[in-house]
Amino acid sequence: MILAGGLGTRLHPLTLEIPKPMVRIAGRPFLEYQVLLLKKNGFKNFVLCVGYKSEVIRDYFGDGSKLGVSLIFSNDGQNQRGPIGALRNASELLDSEFMVTYGDSFQRLDYRGFEDQFHSSGKLGLMAVLENRNKYGKSDIVVKDGLVKVYDKVHQSPEMLWINYGAFILRKEALELVSPFEEASEEQFFRELINREELGAYFTYDRFFEIGTIYSLREFEDYVAKNPTIVQD
Repeated sequence: MILAGGLGTRLHPLTLEIPKPMVRIAGRPFLEYQVLLLKKNGFKNFVLCVGYKSEVIRDYFGDGSKLGVSLIFSNDGQNQRGPIGALRNASELLDSEFMVTYGDSFQRLDYRGFEDQFHSSGKLGLMAVLENRNKYGKSDIVVKDGLVKVYDKVHQSPEMLWINYGAFILRKEALELVSPFEEASEEQFFRELINREELGAYFTYDRFFEIGTIYSLREFEDYVAKNPTIVQD
C-alpha cells in the first residue's frame, strides 16, 4: 500500500498541477523510483491510495504492467481522510497482511528481514524505525524491549531517539481498532497498538529520503545524480 493522496502544499508551485508523487527527478516521477525499488525487493502487487489530482497518476501508471507490476487504485475522494482513513477506505483491496509506505518517501530497507521479523513477532503491527537523534527531522519515537512505546510528533522528550522510517506492516484486523466513522490520526491509531503492546520496532540504520519539502527534494535529486542505477535490476 502506497499512500499517495496528499495535497503537497509544501512543494508549491511544483504541485499546483500534479500530485506530489509525480514530481519528476531526472526525467521520471518520484513514484516510479519508489515502485521500481519495491519491485526490486520482491513486491509485485500494489494498492495506491490516491486523492489530489489522482488522474495524473492513473494516466501515467495505468495498471502497472509497463513496470512489470500490478497496480490497483483506491480513491479517497474529495474529503481528505488522512493515512488511516485511506487505509480503512481501501480495506477491501488489502490482504490479511500488508506493508504500508508513503508516496513521498524512498527507503533502502532490508524488506525481507522486515517481513521475517513481523511474522516471527506475532504482533498486529511492525514499524521500521531509524535512530535519528533529530538529524532527519524531529525524533518522535521511544523504543524499549523491541516495542514502540511512544509515538508523538508534537511533544518531544529526551527519550525520543528514533523516528518513523516511513514503512510499517500491519495485520488487517489492526484497522478495526479505530472507528470507521471518526477521523483518526496516525498517532491515535498507533497509540492504540502501543497501548496493547502490539507495535514492534524494526531497527534500520540507513537514512531515508523524502520529497516533502523543496530542500529534501533537492537532496533526493542529488542522490539520484550520484547513483543513476539505484532502481535497476
